[in-house]
Amino acid sequence: MKGTKSLLLVLMAIILTLTACSGNNKSNQEPSSQPSSNAGGETSEPTREKIKLNWFVTASADAILPKGDQDFVKAAIDEKFNVDLKINYMPFGQDYQNKLNSMVASSDIPDVFFIDGISSNQYIKDGIARDMTGIVTPENMPNYFKYWVSEDALPKYQVQGQFARAPIPFEKYFYRSYYIRQDWLDKLGLPMPKSYDDMLNVMQAFTNDDPDGNGKRDTYGFTAFGNGTNMSLEFPTYVKNGLFGDFNIVGDEFVDTRTDLKMQQVLEDTKALIGSGVVDPDWLLNKNGQQIEKAVQGKVGIILGFGKNLAFDQNPEGLQMKTKEVTGNADANWMPFDPFADTGTYIDPVPGNPFLLSSKSSEEAISRSVEILDWLAGEEGFLLTHYGRDGSEYTRDGSTITLNQDAIKSNITDNGNFLSVYNWFTPISGPEEFGVVVADPNVTDRDRAIVDTITSYKIVPSVGTSMVVKEGMDLGALRARMNELQVKIIYDEKDASNWPKYREELMTKYGGKEIFEFYAEQVTEARGQSVTFKADNN
Repeated sequence: MKGTKSLLLVLMAIILTLTACSGNNKSNQEPSSQPSSNAGGETSEPTREKIKLNWFVTASADAILPKGDQDFVKAAIDEKFNVDLKINYMPFGQDYQNKLNSMVASSDIPDVFFIDGISSNQYIKDGIARDMTGIVTPENMPNYFKYWVSEDALPKYQVQGQFARAPIPFEKYFYRSYYIRQDWLDKLGLPMPKSYDDMLNVMQAFTNDDPDGNGKRDTYGFTAFGNGTNMSLEFPTYVKNGLFGDFNIVGDEFVDTRTDLKMQQVLEDTKALIGSGVVDPDWLLNKNGQQIEKAVQGKVGIILGFGKNLAFDQNPEGLQMKTKEVTGNADANWMPFDPFADTGTYIDPVPGNPFLLSSKSSEEAISRSVEILDWLAGEEGFLLTHYGRDGSEYTRDGSTITLNQDAIKSNITDNGNFLSVYNWFTPISGPEEFGVVVADPNVTDRDRAIVDTITSYKIVPSVGTSMVVKEGMDLGALRARMNELQVKIIYDEKDASNWPKYREELMTKYGGKEIFEFYAEQVTEARGQSVTFKADNN
């Protein structure tokens, strides 16, 4: 027995030694930095090192990230991808731009950041943006390419000969409409406006005839946002004069809306509109989102809005519910309209603003960030960041999800409306891309009528492609000077008679002729028919 016991002890010692050696060998191996699974971040590599990520994105003006587990999106991302994701966020505008510039100047460049197309040129030129070759690919981002962006569109989206930016998935339909206080119309005995002149008459009445019945002259007909710098495209004076979106085609001519000769009349009409006192005097200083805030506060009667459910009866983030809640007026009733519904209201969507990756981030930070972006672009990420959690904010039966608006209100809307921080990367609408049908038991006949009204508007064909500038072209400087001159006309000059002279300056000194002729060449190639740009004023 003693010999047997001694033998057992020797064998146990050998086994322990071998186990320790095996463990030491394993600990010296480099862990894989890549997941071994498919898109969406599902991975069989739970041992990946946890890393910190830093993003800077745009969000709604009222968004506030909740603390701890109440932010169930961050909890899901952190667990799924083994990261600690920190997101800085602001409404897009000059303050956003200043903050990003400050981060760049202090060498605290976000791993992923949102920016407008013009500004992206400078970040690429300065080497701040990372080359995306071999990173943003169908292999690495299958959801992004399957559901949202064509691989063929990317070469047309690049600037300065570099693949250093990619378009954010964009809306296939804008659901863009003016909204009006129907209850104010009813109180004043006015019909729904069906023309530009009708719209002006209503603005006058909403400003001067006490539509809210409080005995004070404290309401305005219309407001917009100018971010402190620019003539807002939300003014109906653009479409009144045949100018749609940023660019469009008239016959065989490429039109840059905001530098076109027709802007002279747009500026004249806008000066007259503002001078009549019917426009919120703070419109120029309003940041995006503040025009909505003024609407729900009962300060204005007409605004431009986006989104299918912006004025739905039971949308806790929308105009209807918020106005009733803030003003205490249970009869508040926002309804869609457009004075140009039959002749053309806006343009077909094309790829818009891009996302960029930092040239200073580690390979692993970029790799993990791209995984997360693709997950956001896929069904699982889309549903979580737009509707919440299955079994809480919605329930799912096959391809149909049924929303629980009470849970959405308590867990999301009243909890900082925080989903807008995460759904910046995907369109407001879009679950149909995944074959998902949203069943909302709270959608009313009124809500369905709103959608029918908006989708009945005539849409003008767009240029059909995204466009880029060449090295040496400074579109940002042109737009900055353009904004300066237009605001000068609006507030400092007696009329808009100087616009042709100012336009000539933009075309020559600021390179507009070369920029827009180059745009016309790109549109010609994309459309397969000749398109030209007319730079002179004759």
